[in-house]
Amino acid sequence: MHAVQFADHGDRDVIEYAQRPDPSAGRGEVLVDVKAGALNHLDVWTRRGLPGIDLEMPHVPGSDMAGVVESVGDGVTRFEPGDRVALTAGVSCGECEFCRDGEESQCVNYHLIGEHVPGVHAEYAAVPEDNLVAVPVGVDWETAAAAPLVFQTAWRMLMTRAELRAGESVLVLGASGGVGHAAVQIADFAGAEVFATASTDEKLEYAREIGADHVVNYEETDFASELYELTDGRGVDVVVDHVGGETWDDSLKSLAKGGRLVTCGATAGATPETNINRVFWNQLSILGSTMATPGEVDDVLAKVWDGTFEVRVRDRLPMSETARAHELLEDREGFGKVVVVPDSELDE
Repeated sequence: MHAVQFADHGDRDVIEYAQRPDPSAGRGEVLVDVKAGALNHLDVWTRRGLPGIDLEMPHVPGSDMAGVVESVGDGVTRFEPGDRVALTAGVSCGECEFCRDGEESQCVNYHLIGEHVPGVHAEYAAVPEDNLVAVPVGVDWETAAAAPLVFQTAWRMLMTRAELRAGESVLVLGASGGVGHAAVQIADFAGAEVFATASTDEKLEYAREIGADHVVNYEETDFASELYELTDGRGVDVVVDHVGGETWDDSLKSLAKGGRLVTCGATAGATPETNINRVFWNQLSILGSTMATPGEVDDVLAKVWDGTFEVRVRDRLPMSETARAHELLEDREGFGKVVVVPDSELDE
């Protein structure tokens, strides 16, 4: 089969679409004929190299995909050949104190398919049965492939960690990205007043279309100052910041007294300075969030499958052009998710 891979960490030129041995389903595993995959900023960071993660090379990236079950290994009970499935990438042990308490994403051995172990951007992928969810007939492959990681992440951030309530206000940074565009829709669904930032007027219009009540172009204005004006000096109840870096201080400035900042990543930098005086004086909460529990995944994907939430796709490319897909993410081109499809699927 052909698969996306890289043999060294580095720039986009390390990515290749090469032949690899065909995988097979081991015990508890399912072999999936991949119809589509989707990229996340995690793929960019994995390609560049992450501290403390020593990958077996060449590494196949990809934490999002959907396809048809080709075969199943011994012990598999939930799926059979011909089933439509999508990947949910978080792997937990099922035995530690956190797993036993129903908090699988806090597992002491938690890891992600595509980041810590080989991923799924290939013609075929063998993955644990527990990491697959059923995809209803009628849901297109692009939606099925692009939804799981970002929508589960945004759902847990807002609904579980931040405990968002109807009537509250939410600021979503980077509303044009995968997590951002999911968070805008979830906040709107929850009955919140939604503020969103993006870098172009076109992206801001898309944000309005999917639920943003107020939009701010962060390339043209300081979003913390703009939020101050828009909220009559109050600030918002919740900030979704998956950007980090230089946005961090402004995110804290944008919070009302007793506000909550929830973060799932730091695409612009992981070690910003924090004004601790602001945190304690305004009694702010800073909440971390990673992926989701199986129950949270089921809850949010049910709303994707029935059309309550929409997966916006900025581009669809063959897997042989994955380097261009990385470029779209790195240069912040477009709105929503980038989907890659096995070249063999495009030839059919």
